[in-house]
Amino acid sequence: MSKDKENIAKENQEVETAVNDTDNTAEKVEQKSDKTEDTATDEIQEVEAEEEIVAEEITEENSKDDKKSKKGFFSKGKSKLDEAKEELEKANYKIAEINDKYLRLYSEFDNFRKRTIKEKSDIYKTAGEDVILSIISIVDDFERALKNTEDNDENKAHREGLELIFNKFNKILENKNVIEIDAMGKEFDTDLHEAITQIPSPSEDMKDKVIDVVEKGYTMNDKVIRFAKVVTGM
Repeated sequence: MSKDKENIAKENQEVETAVNDTDNTAEKVEQKSDKTEDTATDEIQEVEAEEEIVAEEITEENSKDDKKSKKGFFSKGKSKLDEAKEELEKANYKIAEINDKYLRLYSEFDNFRKRTIKEKSDIYKTAGEDVILSIISIVDDFERALKNTEDNDENKAHREGLELIFNKFNKILENKNVIEIDAMGKEFDTDLHEAITQIPSPSEDMKDKVIDVVEKGYTMNDKVIRFAKVVTGM
């Protein structure tokens, strides 16, 4: 009986020891678990801190890139603005050049138009000039005939006939605005007179003046169609 009690007591002690060992082991496990949890928490915090640092760095880099991008954009925009200004200056220069050419061309055309109108007007004014010159030659012949026909009773009818025809021709010339050049006693003018010869002037005041008219000159609408052939004093 005593042995059984001893054995039971021994077994109880062993169980107790085992329980205590188990509790100690559980404690250790729990402490280790707490340490592991603290370590994991610290590591997580470190990782989060590193992530924040990396995020800040990335934000800074992005900010720098944005600034560079904006700077590049404005720089590029400025370059395009300069190019646009150059193109505008070129266009303005081209417009001014074309405008100048247009004005010159218009001026030349206007001068040509005025000159053409004047030439046509002169042609109309002097139309039939050759016919008029032929009539003037006939008038000269009639004038010489009258000078060489004596004014007497025998030649009266003949002279009257010559004067009638002579006056009719002069009337035709007058209607065509043909005017005789008044040359006798006038200053010699190369625009109106053609000098045939020079002779000593009868007086001092007749030098370089018309002393005699060999052939009359005429103008038609203010244009000389025949120069007066004259003798001048020297």
